Amino acid sequence: MSVPLLDDSLATNVSTNVSTNEVFALCRKAGLKVSEEFAEACRPVIASLDGCAKIIMARDDHFPGPDETRYPRKDIQIAIDPSIDGGGWATKVTVKSTQPENDMLQGRTLALKDNIALAGVRCTNGTDLAGWIPEFDATVVKRILDCGGTILGKAACESGCWSTVSDTSITGPVRNLYHAKYSCGGSSSGSARLVAAGTVDMALGGDQGGSIRIPASSCGIVGLKPTWGLVPYTGILGVWAVIDHVGPMARTVLDCALLLEAIAGPDGIDDRQPHVSWFRSVPYSKDVRQHLETAGPRPLDGIKVGVLEEGFQHPRQDAHVARKVRQSIDKLEELGAEIHSCYIPEHRDTELAWMCALPAFALTQGLVLNSSGRKELAMTGPAALGNGGLSQSSFDALNTAGQNLYLRGLFLRETYGAALVSRCTNLLRKLSDDYDAALRHFDVLVMPTTPLPPCRIFRSRSEGSIFERLKRTTGITANTAPFNASGHPALSIPVGFSPALDDPSIRLPVGLQLVGRKFEDALLLKVAASWAERYDWKVQ
Repeated sequence: MSVPLLDDSLATNVSTNVSTNEVFALCRKAGLKVSEEFAEACRPVIASLDGCAKIIMARDDHFPGPDETRYPRKDIQIAIDPSIDGGGWATKVTVKSTQPENDMLQGRTLALKDNIALAGVRCTNGTDLAGWIPEFDATVVKRILDCGGTILGKAACESGCWSTVSDTSITGPVRNLYHAKYSCGGSSSGSARLVAAGTVDMALGGDQGGSIRIPASSCGIVGLKPTWGLVPYTGILGVWAVIDHVGPMARTVLDCALLLEAIAGPDGIDDRQPHVSWFRSVPYSKDVRQHLETAGPRPLDGIKVGVLEEGFQHPRQDAHVARKVRQSIDKLEELGAEIHSCYIPEHRDTELAWMCALPAFALTQGLVLNSSGRKELAMTGPAALGNGGLSQSSFDALNTAGQNLYLRGLFLRETYGAALVSRCTNLLRKLSDDYDAALRHFDVLVMPTTPLPPCRIFRSRSEGSIFERLKRTTGITANTAPFNASGHPALSIPVGFSPALDDPSIRLPVGLQLVGRKFEDALLLKVAASWAERYDWKVQ
C-alpha cells in the first residue's frame, strides 16, 4: 500500500517529532528486530502518521445530531428513589415529537434500555464507568418518536449488559413484581419490570445472550429478539456485533408486533443491514391482528412445531419449569398445530463454543469499544473505555461478571490468539446451519426460555462472594444464547408459574421460547398471539 502523506510541512501546527530510537522501541515491544536503515526510513513516515492522528483527534466528531425543536427533552430526573417502580428507572425524561410522521404509537408510553443513546440524557449502561451524555439519538429512538410514541425515560440495565440477574446495575437492584426479593432477569431488567408493572406500555431491550427473553420470562411479559439485522443497532452500546440485537418488550404479543413494526428496517448506517431504500417494511401488527380475526377455532392448523428436546436437557433444568412448558406446548396442539419432537445435538454443546467466543469478541468490541472492521456509527463517547485495554480504575468499576469476562478475554487472546476465535466462528455457523436444516421441516421450534425460575437477588452490588455471584447464572442462557449466535428470531411468552427454587410457596413466571426461520418474525408473533388469545397464562 502506498503512503498517502510524507510531508514535513504537516508538522507546522502539530508536534510530530519521532526519533529513530522510538521506532526501535516500538519494534522491540512488538518482539521485532529491524535494521538501523529500516528504522531510519520508517521514522519520517511514522512522524507524518503521528501528525495525521493528532489533527484527526483534534477535529469535531461527526454525529447525526437530533432536531431538538422537533424532539424536545423535558423534565430530566436523575435522582430517583430506588423504591419507586421496583428500581426500574435509571433516568426519567419526557420526549415526544412535535411533528410525528404517523400515529402508529400515538398514546403509547415507552422506556429505553439504558444502553440506548438518547441525546442530552445520561447513558449509564448500568455502570459508573463512562459518565456519558450522548450527543445523538439511536435510530430506534427517532423511529419511535416519528410514530407518535412518548418516551418516559431510560430503564435500568445490568452493569455493562453482562449479567442475567437484576442486582448489578449502578442504579441499584431491580425487583421482580411477583416477589421483591427475586430477580427480574437481565440485562434488560428495568425494561421488563416497568412493562410488567404497567408503568409504561412498551419498552426496548437489548439482547446479546438472552437479555430480552430472560427478563421477559422472569417478569411475565412478551419479549422478542428479532432476526439479526432486522432492527438497526445504530447508537446502542453493544457487546459483539454479531450477537447484538435490540427488540420490543410488551405485555401483549400485539403490542410487541406493533413496536417491531415501528423500529424495523435498514437505516443506511448499520452494516448489519442491507443499505437499500427498497427494503420492504412488514406490517407486523396488522398481520397478527388479521390472523387472529380470520383463523377460526384452530388458528394453528397447518403449523408444524418441533419440540427441541435438547432444550430440556440442561443439567440445571428445573422439573417444574419443564412441566409447565410442556403443558403449554400441548395447548399449541389444541390450537391445531402438529407437534413432533426435534433433535439438534449441537444445541446442547453450544455452551462450549459460546464460553470461548463471547469473551474473545467482547474483549475487543464490548469492553474496549474497538469498532475496527465495522461500517457503522462508532461509539466514541464513553472515554473511560478504549485504547485497547481497561485501566485499573475502569476495571475496578466493573461488576463481577464484567471483570470475569475481561480476564477471560485476556487469557484467550494471550493463550490461543485468533485461531480459537476463527474456530468458534465456524462452529457457531454450523449451529446456525443445523437450525436452518430443522426449520426446513418445522415452522417453529419450542423449548423453555430458561431452565430455571428467577433466583434471589442480593441487596447491593457488594453483597455475596464473587463465586456466589457468578454461580447463580450458570446455565441460564443455555436456550437463549445459541439464537444470538445463529441470528434466528426468538420470542418468549409467559405460560404460567413455577415455585421458586428455595421457597415453594413463592410462584414466579415461566416463559416458553419460540424460534423461527430468519426474517419470519411475523410467523412467530402469530403463533404466540394464538396461544395468548386463547389461554390466560396467569391461571395455567
